[in-house]
Amino acid sequence: MNMVAARIARVNASASEQASGRARELIAAGADVISLASGEPDFDTPPHVIEAAIAAMRAGETRYTGTGGTPELRSAIIEKFRRDNCLSFGKDEIIASAGLKNVIYLALTASLNPGDEVIVPAPHWVSYTDMTVLAGGTPVVVGCGENTGFKLQPDALRAAITDKTRWLMLNAPNNPTGTIYSKEELAALADVIRGHAHVMVMVDEIYEHILFDGRKFHSLAAVAPDIAPRILTLNGVSKAYAMTGWRVGFAGGAAPLIAAMKKVQSQTLGSICSISQAASIAALTGPQDYLADRSASFESRRNATIELLDRVPGLRCHRPEGAFYLFVHCGGLIGAKTNNERVLHSDADVATFLLDQAQVVVVAGAAYGLSPYIRLSIATSLDKLRLACDRVAKAVATLQ
Repeated sequence: MNMVAARIARVNASASEQASGRARELIAAGADVISLASGEPDFDTPPHVIEAAIAAMRAGETRYTGTGGTPELRSAIIEKFRRDNCLSFGKDEIIASAGLKNVIYLALTASLNPGDEVIVPAPHWVSYTDMTVLAGGTPVVVGCGENTGFKLQPDALRAAITDKTRWLMLNAPNNPTGTIYSKEELAALADVIRGHAHVMVMVDEIYEHILFDGRKFHSLAAVAPDIAPRILTLNGVSKAYAMTGWRVGFAGGAAPLIAAMKKVQSQTLGSICSISQAASIAALTGPQDYLADRSASFESRRNATIELLDRVPGLRCHRPEGAFYLFVHCGGLIGAKTNNERVLHSDADVATFLLDQAQVVVVAGAAYGLSPYIRLSIATSLDKLRLACDRVAKAVATLQ
């Protein structure tokens, strides 16, 4: 008897989570491994956020809450969107769930009919395409090469839209490339979307506070308010506030879509952790000045790591504009032989080689829809990044 649904065969396990899990296993076993696989800030959750969680527990706020977030959390999210993104929402246009990944899945499940298409520019976060499949849709991956700065171009978007298109996925700053879109670039994409009334846009802005070189962040819904009813703006507390384990993500969008998402959540997850909600309120409404300091720290790490990796023959670093990843072209290593005569045929082979030879964990670019690249997280200390780069350089030097 086959106990597994047929659609599961079309879905891959998360490559980044697999790599991070493998790193944790090796470290637990005593291996001297440096993991650059995880999309997780190495900063601590801010003290005032932790204190808010403790206060909530002591006050007895340990019971179920309403589906979609407490009124207080939704109010804090509304204020965050107003303050940071110049967006205006009512409480019936806001939903919170157990992490942004779950928010995305709720939106896809609530909106996709069999055969509906979701346009996903690549490189893309590993889960967009597989969640689309799980929700019954068809991912349409549009390659966005380094020659365009890994950005979706209006003509490419126009060519990808069909009468079956339901969503366009946008993520900026992007995981894995760190690419962001200027106000003008967003406006150009909005011009295309404007001409296709059946297309909605899901905009993942989870890395909005991690920007480099003085860049400014712009939300698509603020740039093109006339199509805002068709835009679902996604965010959460995980990345900027170093609250990955608290599992709170949220979205703002049209009330009918939010209501449908809440219906799905009511029958699957129900309410989210009351303590995490109290902590998230403190994060969103409390001091925000430290966010710039953390962003500056990531920028320093970016600069140092690029300088070191660009010295390694066969590697070339794209310079990210935000987030905390490097998307490194490794085409110069394809075809090389290891000491045991194994040929590196792909970026997956390169990632395996670096784990085996350098004890550095990275993720192959194929998981993000574009090869030959590897993704490195810079969300670790400069000392570890320097050591990892040294190990990579020494490993590559052994290739023939």
